Amino acid sequence: MGMRNSMFEKQFDIIIIGSGASGGVIAKELSPLCKQGLSVGVIEWGPKLKKEEFTGRELEMVNRLYFDGGGVLTKDSSITIALGKAYGGSTVIYTGTSLIIPQDVLEDWEIKGLEYEDIRRRSEKYFKENNVVLMEPELINENNRLFLDACKKLGYRVGQFPVNVKGCQGAGMCNLGCPHEAKMGAHVVQLPEAEKNGVQVITNCKIERIEDRICYAKVENADCGYPSAWEPGQYKIKAKLIVVCAGAIHTPALLLRSKLPGNFPALGRYITLHPALILAGRHERPITNFYGHPKSYYCDHFAKTKRFMLETCMYFPFTTAKSLTGFGEDHSAMMSDMDRLQMIIVLAFDRPLASNCVMIDSKGNPIVDYKVSEEVMDALFESMIVTARILFASGVKRVHAPAGKKFFIEDAEQDKLEELMSREMLKTGRVSLASAHVMGTCRMGEDPVTSVTDQWGQVHGIPWLFVADSSIFPKCSEVNPYITIMALADRIAEHIRNNIQELMNP
Repeated sequence: MGMRNSMFEKQFDIIIIGSGASGGVIAKELSPLCKQGLSVGVIEWGPKLKKEEFTGRELEMVNRLYFDGGGVLTKDSSITIALGKAYGGSTVIYTGTSLIIPQDVLEDWEIKGLEYEDIRRRSEKYFKENNVVLMEPELINENNRLFLDACKKLGYRVGQFPVNVKGCQGAGMCNLGCPHEAKMGAHVVQLPEAEKNGVQVITNCKIERIEDRICYAKVENADCGYPSAWEPGQYKIKAKLIVVCAGAIHTPALLLRSKLPGNFPALGRYITLHPALILAGRHERPITNFYGHPKSYYCDHFAKTKRFMLETCMYFPFTTAKSLTGFGEDHSAMMSDMDRLQMIIVLAFDRPLASNCVMIDSKGNPIVDYKVSEEVMDALFESMIVTARILFASGVKRVHAPAGKKFFIEDAEQDKLEELMSREMLKTGRVSLASAHVMGTCRMGEDPVTSVTDQWGQVHGIPWLFVADSSIFPKCSEVNPYITIMALADRIAEHIRNNIQELMNP
């Protein structure tokens, strides 16, 4: 039976578009308004999965929980971008690493009125709310412990990630959605609390465009999860206030598709990605790598001098295979030894450039036009030498580095790392780059030429429209942005609550 041709009409006082880290916080923090008689709705493009649908099977779960099966690509196909598409957004498929943004980074954003102590206090609020803790020693596997010991041996500064888990059973499935509901993401903490207070969450609903206090949407049920609370079809949703929390790619794409009053030259521009790559080392014996929390430690020893951070990681076979440079027997041998691999991911800190941007095609779909700078490539090259040293100090016998002149560098050759790796080999298209930290595109600021929102996330000149996700970051966060997103969303929600009468009745 086909969709109805007629358009359904709905009405809310406040609509929140997106249900991830920012959307969940905004929904929960505004939910007390429901008791004052206001109606609040969350519109989520993705489905809400049933517990039994979290199977842990890689290809099955990436198609259920990610945009484009985890394979969103930049315009030139040089970087793969991971974006969550589900009730809870990317918090469902995130490892839960929770770091407070460094004070010098926040101050370098130069946003008038944005104070570090306020962001730190709000970050700590979500540490408590999301049960952010240090992982128990018994759940820290060898992949992580070997990294820790090697960094200490080499004299590199290393820290343990606080993570938002409760009742972790060490399944190692964080990036595929926790099958035990142990990850304290928005789908477990903020959204259920918001719904309990009267907020309505509509899944499988894509907002196609925004006009003056109106959202046009389409409901289309996924082939998994619960059906939407609304029947399939086209919708016209009226709202007095709209808060966009669709992420740093889909938020600007939505705004670019929309008929908004005013001119926004910075919309979609200044995107940063924390471009990342993976190095893998092979031990002579099997190590515990798949079981236990996959990301327990980080090394920020080179963050200020070389602009990169190292983190432990353990990826699934498909992701690992695409991250290795080259093909053939060596690649096959590496994949056959998955139980012996130790992995480290490198994140480079990229600067916001107006030329790096999100655009839309003729159908309104986002295109990420991003050119990796030479500075980022230099940082990635430097990081590979450091990472190889850590892997060899961990006891691996051979390392695969994307910039290696040959597929494997043997332990007997570790004193010649600079000779065996080539900066010229590090080229987009040849090496597999990825991103999970998309920021910018609707950046905060006072100047409407170089920014899209003010310090409160309010779009310049449009009092009924707010943005509250990582797209408002003026520059990259230089740490995993999860907690900073929540802290800023909390600040924006408080501003909306404090000014609700004025915002609702202009």
